[in-house]
Amino acid sequence: MSNKNSEILATNEAFYRAFEKKDIEVMDTVWSQGIGSLCVHPGWKLLKGWKEIRNSWVKIFQNTAYIEINTDIMTIEVRDHIAYILLVENVLQVINGRRIEAQSMATNVFELLGGKWYLVHHHASPIAQ
Repeated sequence: MSNKNSEILATNEAFYRAFEKKDIEVMDTVWSQGIGSLCVHPGWKLLKGWKEIRNSWVKIFQNTAYIEINTDIMTIEVRDHIAYILLVENVLQVINGRRIEAQSMATNVFELLGGKWYLVHHHASPIAQ
């Protein structure tokens, strides 16, 4: 595996660990803080720019008692300064004392900015059971 691939996979992994730990400070370091960042949570409208995206994570973290995410990476593609990962998110949540398991298909797009890979786009859609 190329060094580029391992850097991108490490950023992807950091994103999911920040999600599980509900750690907004780590999210701040994983995402590009630009106005060009995009995010689509399952069932949400398109969020544009880091400010809007960050607020969505804060809301999600406040309303999630427990979450565990295991990923199955389908493919990783790397171009010069852009890379994307297509994966399945296997999500286990506890909401209002109820255990909920779900799967989403997700696309994470990364951009090489100042020598570091940042998440610039996350789109997750539920997979029908």
